[in-house]
Amino acid sequence: MSEYHTPVLLGESVSALATNPHGIYADATFGGGGHTAAILSRLPGDGKVIAFDRDSDALGNRPDDPRLTLIHANFRFIENFARMEGILFDGILADLGVSSHQFDTAERGFSFRFDAPLDMRMDADADTKTAADIVNTASEAELERILRTYGEVDGAHRMASLIVKARAAKPIRTTTDLNEAIDAMLPKGAPHKVLSKVYQALRIEVNGEMRSLEKFLEGAAASLKSGGRLAVITYHSLEDRMVKNFMRTGNADGIETKDQFGRIIAPLKPVSNKPVTPSEEEISQNTRARSAKLRVAEKKEDQDER
Repeated sequence: MSEYHTPVLLGESVSALATNPHGIYADATFGGGGHTAAILSRLPGDGKVIAFDRDSDALGNRPDDPRLTLIHANFRFIENFARMEGILFDGILADLGVSSHQFDTAERGFSFRFDAPLDMRMDADADTKTAADIVNTASEAELERILRTYGEVDGAHRMASLIVKARAAKPIRTTTDLNEAIDAMLPKGAPHKVLSKVYQALRIEVNGEMRSLEKFLEGAAASLKSGGRLAVITYHSLEDRMVKNFMRTGNADGIETKDQFGRIIAPLKPVSNKPVTPSEEEISQNTRARSAKLRVAEKKEDQDER
């Protein structure tokens, strides 16, 4: 399990979440199963965990525990499942990071460190567009939008132009092809500082991550019991902003709607206005934790959807 993925903010997230030892909990991003195992360790025999993951590779990490149900599905469908089963959760956890396994498996194409097919699909079995499909078929304006919006890439217009020029000479099929196409914009001695933003942008577009996150947040809020908690670990500002906005206002844009008494109308209330971040010790042991932020919110009383 640890070789597949090292869970981030493990103790902090589970402690904030597992407040009812007899409850039903959801791990919306099962991955290596670390967070699920930690939740199960706090539950007596009658507690349960429902876990979700869209990556078929993660299904092989399922422990032999009858209290766990593992669903091969995108976490955006959590409300569909809850309604179908007629349940409400005591707590829901989502770790939005790409797993170490996905980064370190070269053929998945998530990392610029390897020469590999430019894929980046979270569900490698899905019949959907790959990153190669996008960089070879998207218009220059669309590429600029993706790079600017999802990667916050400086000079997104110029980079999009470089990609279009490179693909006119030959298709961009691999990570090496892409790296070479934008080489003129990579800082010498520290190319990773730009490449990480480019790969993040393409990965988000390929997997529809921001759309899925918004749908998940709405479904999670509807699927919690009154007093139940939602804990979300984010890794970049786009995710964190959306989670913060939703927990505070009930929508991804952070638009406040108030009742006649001036109270914000939203299904959740943040447990704290400030996120929890990893300790220096955790970062030293797992550098991928350095950008993580944990936000926790609680379902308001009398907010059960069913």
